[in-house]
Amino acid sequence: MKQIRIIAVGKIREPFWAQAAGHYLKRLSHSMKVLEVIVKDGNARMSTEARSAEEGERILAALLPTDIPICMDEHGKTRTSVQFARFLEDALLDGNRTPCFIIGGAFGLSAPVLEACRHKISLSPMTFTHEMARVLLLEQLYRADSILRGSPYHHE
Repeated sequence: MKQIRIIAVGKIREPFWAQAAGHYLKRLSHSMKVLEVIVKDGNARMSTEARSAEEGERILAALLPTDIPICMDEHGKTRTSVQFARFLEDALLDGNRTPCFIIGGAFGLSAPVLEACRHKISLSPMTFTHEMARVLLLEQLYRADSILRGSPYHHE
């Protein structure tokens, strides 16, 4: 079974986002194993830079040597859903390595995390809450998997 990892900062607190994330995780579980690693938010009393750096250290510590780090970043490359499906397919075929999607906290990803990532992907040029970004990523992963399986979920 195909496997991907997601490293995200902070728990999903809003019940409707948690329900939406659970919905797509359940749908994905039929064809791929999704391992979620949640790292603790940075201290809210810190400056935004210090908070992002603290979260970044936790993210880097959670990365495995077999991970293909993929940052979700508003300045990353945008792709259509079909292009994202092909990207995912290529990443899943990369030997014994696991695609690992990284979603930062409220203040984004630190420079060391961005530098550690082989790929940077943008969900949109707009900025989203990290809870919303997680749901959008999960939906796009499900859509990509559907495209690769030839499922009618995605239609153009």
